[in-house]
Amino acid sequence: MHLHVLGICGTFMGGLALLAQAAGHRVTGCDANVYPPMSDQLRAAGIDLIEGFDAAQIDLRPDLFVVGNVVTRGNPLMEAILDAGAPFTSGPQWLGETLLRGRWVLAVAGTHGKTTTSAMLAAILDHAGLAPGFLIGGVPQDFGVSARTGATDFFVIEADEYDTAFFDKRSKFVHYFPRTAILNNLEFDHADIFPDLGAIETQFHHLVRCVPRSGRVVSNGADAALERVLARGCWSPVERFGSSGGWNATAVTEDATHGFDVVFGDQGFGRLELPMAGAHNRCNALAAIAAARHVGVAPALAIEALVRFQGVKRRLEVRGVRAGVTVYDDFAHHPTAIATTVDGLRRRVGKGRILAVLEPRSNTMKLGAMKAQLPGSLREADLVFGYGARDGKNALGWNLAEALAPLGERAQAFDDLDSLVRQVAAAARAGDHVLVMSNGGFGGVHGRLLDTLQARG
Repeated sequence: MHLHVLGICGTFMGGLALLAQAAGHRVTGCDANVYPPMSDQLRAAGIDLIEGFDAAQIDLRPDLFVVGNVVTRGNPLMEAILDAGAPFTSGPQWLGETLLRGRWVLAVAGTHGKTTTSAMLAAILDHAGLAPGFLIGGVPQDFGVSARTGATDFFVIEADEYDTAFFDKRSKFVHYFPRTAILNNLEFDHADIFPDLGAIETQFHHLVRCVPRSGRVVSNGADAALERVLARGCWSPVERFGSSGGWNATAVTEDATHGFDVVFGDQGFGRLELPMAGAHNRCNALAAIAAARHVGVAPALAIEALVRFQGVKRRLEVRGVRAGVTVYDDFAHHPTAIATTVDGLRRRVGKGRILAVLEPRSNTMKLGAMKAQLPGSLREADLVFGYGARDGKNALGWNLAEALAPLGERAQAFDDLDSLVRQVAAAARAGDHVLVMSNGGFGGVHGRLLDTLQARG
């Protein structure tokens, strides 16, 4: 079957394209901006890419157009598809009906930690010899790719609550029908499609309704929103983490080993020296261990796998060191994630200076729904450099300088990327840690900072 994928360079749709090709389909695709790293992965796999959404692509006459949620009415190709009555479906629906049906799906949902927890779970299953397939919204360092078909019935998927497509406003994850579902946490996000937290809770309730009675829900017992979701109805056994009687981390050491004992109820399973700091990563690990246990992986074996876990690209990833200054890349874009990331780096570097460089780029951020929370989320940083584009699709609809004003002289706002790079490089000194946070490419600012620091000497 020939599939033509609209919005193919997004992490989800690009991963879907790679899976479809591996399953024997002929795959082509298009996107407004054919950009790396996904474009490089796709071309390396021999998938033909077209820049833009021109209506002439209807003449490719694929068996099916697979439509990503970046596509809206008014898109020239989509209008041509509708006019022609050509067959189309959404990415999540195609994935659920074609590649996931009949498999043991392990879905990882939540506002934060989905990518890391999914990567942990895939690494555990792989270490146990279960050779899982996976589709993850990032690139796990243990695998080097964001998606693979796998060699068994087990499939790990990062289960996003964002909407499916312009013609299907349900959350993506309702198409996956997991047998094992992790609910990591739940906060308000995606202000462009959800009016309030209650609306997101309803979508999570729909996910829970899709888990069979022989399945299992692994949920954060300390999260009030998730408890409300479960109270609305749950037809599967539930195991909680982070609360009394459930999975917990005890005997925690906040030193370089990041060690803790893994406990479920009154039963201990061993000590995990996790290569990643922070309470959030301990919860991620507990959730992954609990989910893996549901498919038969002993917790001791899961602990053994996580000791070797290498993390995920763009999660406190070191991009380089120049002139004694370390530059990191992180995907954080929600205030809670920003605060968690800064705290994690603070625990790693101690009293070293942290220069936070932030691009509020998500749809929620651009709408200003979280702007009041930004100063608090950045309080552990020594200096803050914010970037808000003046125009284009990533332009902010609010004043970034005013939002950062509570931080006083520690914070500066820029609408010119060159000026920001110069100022960060000028402020940085040997031993500093520059933490770049954005859910986009941020204009290649990481490389530009490294080049400028190198030139400075």
